[in-house]
Amino acid sequence: MALAVRMRPRRFYIFFPPPLVKRVRNGIEYGIGTIPLGGYVKIPGMHRPAAGDLEAHFTRALDEAPWLERHIAPVKAALEEDRLEDARGALPDLRGALERAGLSEPARRGAERSLNEVDDGLSDDAYWRAPVWKRVAVILAGPGTNLVFAVLLLAVVFMLGVPNAVRPVVDKVDPGTPAAQILQPGDRIVAVDGKSVSPVQIAQRIRASGGRPIQLHSVRDSRRLTVSAQPVQREGAYRLGFLLSLEYMKYGPVAAVRLAVGRTWEVTKAIGESLGRLVTGSGHKDVASPVGIVQASSQTLEVDYREYLGVLALISLSLALLNLLPFLPLDGGHVAFSLVEAIRGRAISREAYERASAVGIILVVFLFFIGLSNDVDRLRGG
Repeated sequence: MALAVRMRPRRFYIFFPPPLVKRVRNGIEYGIGTIPLGGYVKIPGMHRPAAGDLEAHFTRALDEAPWLERHIAPVKAALEEDRLEDARGALPDLRGALERAGLSEPARRGAERSLNEVDDGLSDDAYWRAPVWKRVAVILAGPGTNLVFAVLLLAVVFMLGVPNAVRPVVDKVDPGTPAAQILQPGDRIVAVDGKSVSPVQIAQRIRASGGRPIQLHSVRDSRRLTVSAQPVQREGAYRLGFLLSLEYMKYGPVAAVRLAVGRTWEVTKAIGESLGRLVTGSGHKDVASPVGIVQASSQTLEVDYREYLGVLALISLSLALLNLLPFLPLDGGHVAFSLVEAIRGRAISREAYERASAVGIILVVFLFFIGLSNDVDRLRGG
């Protein structure tokens, strides 16, 4: 998207740096990162450059080579007086002085980083120079990709087949398990603890029992039975020890996409309601951390690969919605600030961005610790 609106990114990574492999093509560094989380795009000039940007990383270089100050001064003065073209014209002299300085590696690296950031901020394709619609389009491309991926993945699930909730029939019972005392192949489970359930919900209710006894309501040879058993923990989850034989309904591509869009909208509304309850203090138990996500993913993979793909789609959708929250440094925060700048008719100071980012980071960390606390509580059976 950045390339499409003539905002040439400097780096484009699958996963986060440092790179495992990288290659420079047409001035853009493409790579695969070491940290397998999301992706990373370095867009030039996210903020209007200021004199303080040079001072931030040149301190060590000036300690080792104080004479660099006379080469920095013209750039700083031009930035302070908003003479951006003059500042840009003075950068080659500063870069040449930096190459002659014979600095230590840490000092040189910090100074070059500062110089490159100012250079990017002064470039014609800098983010802050672009019209608001281009900035918003570039920022929304990230969560937009997560949203499209979620819809496509759910469409694949519908094409592969989803369980038919009409016939959740027991296919196999493992010997020596609680299920062996109460169920037989051919039993049709209609409810758990007195509540009607779909086939997928049966396994979810058992796993969520925390080891407490549960009641299964089943039909055997036209007779309705109510039996009770206590799930045991096996392979990291609570189970009774039976498998269901499900009928799967498959859909064509058009119907699958339509159903996927509908399901995505339903989940989006549910997540929005959950966030609303979080503000009032009643929805904190709905939050999960990466620990809970990994646990849920591994459990669903053991149950059925279709359910696992559905969980991946939910994770992608959740990332999209999280990123759209109007807090910096999330994407939604950048969109909100761009719109505010359009209304004000002038740029917001970098200091205001940094203060807002600090608040946003605190909120995200707060959410993470709530989720981690919930996951630890669930793992301990609380």
